[in-house]
Amino acid sequence: MTEQVKLAVESQKLFFNTHKTKEIDFRLSQLKRLRSAILAYEERLYEALWKDLHKSKFEAYGTEIGLVLAEINSHIRNLRKWSKPRYVCTNQMIHFWSTSRIFKEPYGRVLIIAPWNYPFQLLIKPLVGAISAGNCVVLKSSVYSPKTAAVMAQMIREYFAPEYITMFDGGREMNTALLAQPWDYIFFTGSSEVGKVVLEAASKHLTPVSLELGGKSPCIVDQDANLKVAASRIVWGKYLNAGQTCIAPDYLFVHRKVKDELMRLMKQKIIEYFGENPKDSPDFVHIATKAKTEKLAAYLKGAHLVAGGEVDADACYMAPTIIDGVKTDDPIMQEEIFGPILPVLEFDNLNDVINYVNAHEKPLALYYFSKSSSKQSEVLGKTSSGGGCINEVVMHNANDNLPFGGVGYSGMGQYHGKFSFDVFSHSRSIMKKSNFIDIPARYAPYKNKIRLLKMLIR
Repeated sequence: MTEQVKLAVESQKLFFNTHKTKEIDFRLSQLKRLRSAILAYEERLYEALWKDLHKSKFEAYGTEIGLVLAEINSHIRNLRKWSKPRYVCTNQMIHFWSTSRIFKEPYGRVLIIAPWNYPFQLLIKPLVGAISAGNCVVLKSSVYSPKTAAVMAQMIREYFAPEYITMFDGGREMNTALLAQPWDYIFFTGSSEVGKVVLEAASKHLTPVSLELGGKSPCIVDQDANLKVAASRIVWGKYLNAGQTCIAPDYLFVHRKVKDELMRLMKQKIIEYFGENPKDSPDFVHIATKAKTEKLAAYLKGAHLVAGGEVDADACYMAPTIIDGVKTDDPIMQEEIFGPILPVLEFDNLNDVINYVNAHEKPLALYYFSKSSSKQSEVLGKTSSGGGCINEVVMHNANDNLPFGGVGYSGMGQYHGKFSFDVFSHSRSIMKKSNFIDIPARYAPYKNKIRLLKMLIR
């Protein structure tokens, strides 16, 4: 296994050193090739995503395939502009007759490791940025979405030379073998615990990394919120992909005065979206594995169920579930849930919620529902998160003009759109100076020159 990985890394090093990937026309042709590959494999991807996660065509396109195609199209349209050297100001008093530019150059050999919850999007969307920036890429899929991984591997083998883009599957041993190699950049999406392992491995080679992690993303509904809209959007965002979304609302703080009404509306929306028995719904995603389903089921022991609670571990199914009477020290409030369970807590004072959020690790997303601009500004000004929404959930992820990424425990590095091109590019600072004149004051001896220096540097 290790030898196979070494050979792949070495072949990519040799190919990168041909400088072929630095050519803009080559990058554009490969982006178009990737688009053609996805369109050719579209139906096979739908079938695989259904088998792995019970994901409908609509959700598969909306959260996986469609987002990647849109990303590719954005890079094709903008790559020539993004890749041009950018002139920046130069202080001519110090740097007489000089110009300064920032060049965007590829890192070289990039490793992209993806999770199982959005197995296509979270592997291929970073790949778009890596191609656009001019890198060679090794892809690593998750063992928990085997059908989708197999289709993607076949697609990559058919459309790309392995010395340019190749893909590995396998579990922990394969991850260990890959992380032992000296990469030029590592892009990882997954849990914070595994993110620590990736960061430690990268540090041995001083490899820069992007870590797209997760955490407990709070959702706050204040007493002046539009409850009908809030119920619709929270239920949609929480149970999208059965809650197996890193930016899903992890827990809900709702003002005591509107709590009962919001619960009633959310129960109504669950039935409206998924029917009386969501297990029969073609639109409700299942859990990735039996073991993960059983772990989620353990949260429900002794819980006060407001909605859902039905579990079939053999079918990897858990109903959309809301639980009330939750305390901040309950087990479900100690780690990211990553499933279709929404714990509900109530509040009277917004500052108490802000203090609770700030007492814990910075989340990947934060959501606040209120009609008050001043309260919206207060929540944003007094908290920190990777991103988030006001009167909405999850949808900031779908705007490629916004950088997507975490902060602190929820990750480092940002991507999507131009930010994907930037994250896989090294910004190289170059100054060009004329030989026409060479001012002697810069050279030793420095006696009696400090007044001149102070005049120039200010």
